[in-house]
Amino acid sequence: MKKLKKWILLTAAVAAALSLTACGGGGKGAKSVDVAKLADELNSSVITSDILTETKSEMLSSIYFFEEGQVANSKVYMSGNATADEIVVVECKDESAAKAVSELLKTRVKNQTDLFSTYNADEAAKLEKSLVKTSGKYAVMVVCDDYDKAESILKEAGF
Repeated sequence: MKKLKKWILLTAAVAAALSLTACGGGGKGAKSVDVAKLADELNSSVITSDILTETKSEMLSSIYFFEEGQVANSKVYMSGNATADEIVVVECKDESAAKAVSELLKTRVKNQTDLFSTYNADEAAKLEKSLVKTSGKYAVMVVCDDYDKAESILKEAGF
């Protein structure tokens, strides 16, 4: 009888512990993001002064200096003209990689701001308002014409 009581108590304790951890993935940043869909929506909704083109994924490490294995999936749109408009949506291998990628995106914004400030003050001002955000294992960078709309879209996506 004592063994049965111990077994019941142990089983109850294990069940209680498991129930406390079962929702561990439901916090901030746990929302899954469709990288391509989000990038496409941003491109079609917040860019009005330019037509952006998709950048090949094999070029991203040389543009943003992503390290091997940091990025699992991405979609990037860049300007082919003389605007600073740019959309980067990245799914990283984990949250720490997303934070590192976010820092690389901030460096990109700073470098682009320095560059544009030498010849196009309007685009440099646009870069100063840029959005760089992370949510879980995702990172985004948006340089656009309509930052209110971009904020709304990103908030809906969990950023």
